[in-house]
Amino acid sequence: MELVMASKDKKHPEKKDDSFTSEMINRFRAHPFLFGGTVVVLVIVIVAFVFVPAIVPRGGSRGGGAQTFGYYNGTPISYVLNNYFYRAQQVLMQRYQLSYDDPDFDTNFTSIWRQAFEETAIHLGILDEMKRSGFVVPDDVVDRQMAELPQFQENGRFSSAKYRAMDTSTRLTMWKQVQESIIAESYLSDINNLKSASAEVSFVSSMASPKRSFDLAVFPLYSYPDSEVESYAEANPNLFMTIRLSRITISSSEREAQQILASVRDGTTSFEDAARNNSQDWAADRGGDIGMTMGYELEFEISDTQARESVMNLARGEISDVLKVTGGWAFYRADEVARPVDLSDQSQKTTVRNYIYRFLRGQAEDWVIAEAEKFSEQVREKGFDEAIAAGNLSKNNFGPVPLNYGNSALFNSISSSGIPELQKAGDNQFFWKAAFSTPLNSPSVPIVLDDTVIVLFPLEESSADDSEISLIESYYSYWVSGSTESAYRSYFLNNKKMDNRFDETFGKIWRGN
Repeated sequence: MELVMASKDKKHPEKKDDSFTSEMINRFRAHPFLFGGTVVVLVIVIVAFVFVPAIVPRGGSRGGGAQTFGYYNGTPISYVLNNYFYRAQQVLMQRYQLSYDDPDFDTNFTSIWRQAFEETAIHLGILDEMKRSGFVVPDDVVDRQMAELPQFQENGRFSSAKYRAMDTSTRLTMWKQVQESIIAESYLSDINNLKSASAEVSFVSSMASPKRSFDLAVFPLYSYPDSEVESYAEANPNLFMTIRLSRITISSSEREAQQILASVRDGTTSFEDAARNNSQDWAADRGGDIGMTMGYELEFEISDTQARESVMNLARGEISDVLKVTGGWAFYRADEVARPVDLSDQSQKTTVRNYIYRFLRGQAEDWVIAEAEKFSEQVREKGFDEAIAAGNLSKNNFGPVPLNYGNSALFNSISSSGIPELQKAGDNQFFWKAAFSTPLNSPSVPIVLDDTVIVLFPLEESSADDSEISLIESYYSYWVSGSTESAYRSYFLNNKKMDNRFDETFGKIWRGN
């Protein structure tokens, strides 16, 4: 018996060479369940009655009892002797033959259990879908398949004596398993036997052309210069002033906050004791000490600009009035006077830079884009290589690739280029628009990709040859099968009916946490 094993193969891709054919072969070897002729989602029927003795991993009875790892539409996904989950786990243990001496034993062991859990969830999801559709398996169909099971065969024929010799409870369990397997097989057969029209295959294969090769210049966001960081800090000094503060937060009412402030100011209680006894924030156990704080950090809790500035201007030991904050009402004590940002301190300069990247990212991107545009002007005047040399930049190149939006496995992909900055480019429409609309031997417009700005320089354009087209057409049906399986697996595992508690339950059973 076999089990769902999609995208779980342990092999790794071999080193790619430059040919499209070799890349497709590498993908086939690395992902046999994607291209393997048929989708490898098959149904377990009677594994529990075939594998004897049961394969129980290290941990003994901890793995053998009834444990619930989640629910699908209210149905428990439980590990119980001889049920689907149990049999799936046995199949996987038998297949992978784990060794306790393997340094990756824990990882692989967890992976096996997770796979068995997911296959059980998908199985329950399929049964749920078929039940809602009104699908019913006639009893005589189940009876005929039961009669073909090896447990009831003698000299190649059904043995009624063996059938009657099995206890009724076990026989009914097997009958139910066979019924469910027929239901699941019907669902999978209907999905996986959908045919692709010849015109569709032809249309998809035509997407392999045109292909383009490119040179590439990369401008990282971190090239935003210190001089710009310093200029921003100097223009906005209040944002980066540093002060050490303690705080008491009261969420119940402003009146209570005023009463506590009064008791601190008249000496009835110390600030620290008042914080420990009354404050309702994370710093209460520390006597209210919230440590060193920059001006911009106070913006998250004090929205009023004047109130925020009043805190930053406190003298050492001075206590503020009660202020409205995001958590209710609070008052602050300055444990040290505010100090201006010290741009000679690299850590403070880094803080300013990170502030710009987080809250003013467009400002940094605009600067880098402007540099990329200057580079493009130089390319038009001097040529790509000369502009690279003049800017002391590194040149990358990749291709040929077709317009493979989404990194389809049927075509050469951007992700196989080996260029880190392009790993997410396959899903970026602006990248592809620039790549295939820019005239050959001309620089593209600057393109923002994550933490970089790039400029493409298309070198040449070509068409896929007949062998590439034939290879795509040959693999297309397998690709469709793999995509179909991936889609319905995702549907069941990410469905709102799915209540996944695997990590919690597995941790309790096997890790004791």
